[in-house]
This record gives sequence, C-alpha cells and structure tokens, in this order.
Amino acid sequence: MTKLPLPPPTVVPGMRIGLFGGSFNPAHEGHVAVAGEALKRLDLHQVWWLVSPQNPLKSPDETDDFGKRLAATRALADHPRFIVTDLEKRLGTTNTAQTMRAMTPLLDRANFVWIMGADSFATLHRWNNWEEIPHSLPMAVFDRPSHTLAALRSKAAHKLAPYRVRSEDVAILPVCRAPAWSFVTMRRHEASSTALRRARNRSGAASRPVALCAGS
Repeated sequence: MTKLPLPPPTVVPGMRIGLFGGSFNPAHEGHVAVAGEALKRLDLHQVWWLVSPQNPLKSPDETDDFGKRLAATRALADHPRFIVTDLEKRLGTTNTAQTMRAMTPLLDRANFVWIMGADSFATLHRWNNWEEIPHSLPMAVFDRPSHTLAALRSKAAHKLAPYRVRSEDVAILPVCRAPAWSFVTMRRHEASSTALRRARNRSGAASRPVALCAGS
C-alpha cells in the first residue's frame, strides 16, 4: 500500500487541495455546500471527493453499492474544481488513517487539507488510529446542523485544542504544518444522508443524488 495506483488526479507543486472523504450514502446538497465553502474559505484549487468503499463504523447492509454511490456523487458534484475519485478503493485502504499513509508520496507534492463535517469530527475519536489523522494533514471542520456543541466538546477537540487555528485565519490552513485545525462556521444546510436514506426507504424510491498555524 505504499505505491499509489495510477493515474491519481493531477497534482502540481504549490496547489492547495482539499480532501473530502465520506461514504456519500447518498451525496446531497449539504455536501456540495461544504465543498463549495471549502473552495472559497480555504482558497483551494480543487476539492477531491474521496468516496469510501465502506465506512468501518457503519453496517454494509445500510450502505448502497459503491459504484452507484460513486456515480451519484459524480452527478451531483458537477463543478470544474470538484474531483470525485475512487482512489481509496484503488488503494485498497479501509480507513482514513490507512488512506493517508498510502497517499504520503502524493501528499508531499502539494498543500493538502482534510475536510470534514462537525458531525464526523464529533465522533473522530472512534475512528481507527484516529490520532494519526490530524498529525498527517491540517483539518478544516465545517459546522453542521445540530452537531456544533458535540463537535466542539468532543474528545478530538479537547486533545487538539493547542493546535486550533482561529476561524478568521482559516485560509492559511492548507499551508500549515500538521497538526492544525479550525472550526469553520457557515450557512448550515439541513440535508442529511441518514434522513435521505430513511425517506427513501419509506417511499421505496431509488437512490439518486439529491493568525499563525498553532503549534508550528
């Protein structure tokens, strides 16, 4: 897992790239809002949507087929600077820490930042080898409805408090040395993959896309 499958998305030295990982089960407008906000607030050249083959914290029974999720995400994330990729599947990794390890040769070639929602950050401490993640890349945590307090009071937020970058300085995050993270407020979008799955199951509808760096 130390050699990247080819071809990865194009990377040019000096680029600022956001990695937006998730099951996208299904992808929705809330994801698009986060990715779009990341482009602007972090001054990114691209956002790569890393569609996970299977979230290890979720049952395969509640996860749609990978190919369907990938296609639906590509249909929804229709923006010239959004790159929806199956890189994680081609790497053969099963969790984010593994993926970052495998991507190390690529990560060294540009300025990467990890993008996640507050809902995911609130449970980051449950992820496999979670402490590797903030030490691999700077992280931008975007606010999500009903998850603000849980995220800011989480185990990860407490442990990473010395490395927090002020939200008004979030644009410097991609060039910060990890660990560094920021909580980014934005106009919150109510869309939820869980709610969409429940609605789909009820209706029987087919799935469709609906300052300085701290510690540096």
